[in-house]
Amino acid sequence: MTGNDQRRHRLDGLAVGLLVLCCGIWGLNQVAAKVALADFAPFTQAALRSTGAALLLLGWARWRRIALFERDRTLRAGVAAGVLFAAEFACIFVGLQFTTASRMVVFLYLSPFVVALGMPMVARGERLAASQWAGLAAAFAGVAWAFAEGFTPAAQAGPRQWLGDALGIAAALLWGATTLVIRATRLSSAAAEKTLLYQLAVSGLLLGLAAELSGEPWPTAPGALSVASLGFQTVVVTFASYLTWFWLVRHYAATRVAAFTLLTPVAGLAAGVVLLSEPLTLRLGIALVAVVIGLAMVNRR
Repeated sequence: MTGNDQRRHRLDGLAVGLLVLCCGIWGLNQVAAKVALADFAPFTQAALRSTGAALLLLGWARWRRIALFERDRTLRAGVAAGVLFAAEFACIFVGLQFTTASRMVVFLYLSPFVVALGMPMVARGERLAASQWAGLAAAFAGVAWAFAEGFTPAAQAGPRQWLGDALGIAAALLWGATTLVIRATRLSSAAAEKTLLYQLAVSGLLLGLAAELSGEPWPTAPGALSVASLGFQTVVVTFASYLTWFWLVRHYAATRVAAFTLLTPVAGLAAGVVLLSEPLTLRLGIALVAVVIGLAMVNRR
C-alpha cells in the first residue's frame, strides 16, 4: 500500500507512548524557556533555539537523503510561515518575562480554536457544527476570565501579568495563522522537513536581527541550568519532538493523533506548578478545564 493507505486507523502502544512523551515535552517547553531567561535574553534565546534546530534538521535531511532545496514554488509561503513563526516565539519569550509558564501554556493552546475558525475559509468542508461553536465559546469564556486576573492587585506574576498573558494570546493567534498559511498554500504538499526548515531558518534570522537591534546583551558566563534548558529546547523540543510528531501524523489517523494535544496544556500547567512553584489559582484552573473541554468538543467528528 502507498500514500494514505499506509496510515493506521488505531493507535498502537508505540504511538500512544510517543504521543504522551511529546505532550509532556511540549508542556515542559515553557518551563525551560522561563528558566533560560535568567541568562539568555528573549530574542537571543529564541534565535539560538531556531538556528540550532535548523542545523540539526539539515543534518537529518542529508542523512535521510531528503531533498529540501528543489524548486517547488513554496518560497513565498515558506517565508510567510517563517515570519509568523518568528513573531509567535518573540511573543512567547518576551511574554514569559511578565507572566508564569503555567499561564502561558494555557493561553497558547487557544491556537487550535484559531485554526478551527479559519479553516472554513481554506477548506469549505471544514465548517463548525453547533457543538463545536459551543466548545469555542466555553474555552473563550474561561480564558477571558483568567486573563482578567492580570488586572487585579493580587496578580500572582506581578503588575504586568496582563501584558505577558496578552502576548501569550497573541502567540496563539500567530501559531494558528501559521497553520492556516501552511494548509492554504503549496506548503501543504511539501515535505514536512522542508516546511519546518522554512520556519526555523527564517525565524532564526529574524529573531537574531531583533536581538541585535534591541541591544540584547550576549551572555558571557551562562549558568549550567540555563544552558541545559536551551539545549533541551533546541534538541529535544524543536528538533526531535517535531520530527516525531510529523512521523506520527504520516503513519496514523490525524484526528486520533491530534486529540492527544489535549494533554499538553495539562502537562504545562503541572510542570509550572511543580518545577517552578508557580501558583495554581482558581481562575487559571477553570480556564484550563474550559480549554480542554473546548478542544475536545472542537475535535469531535
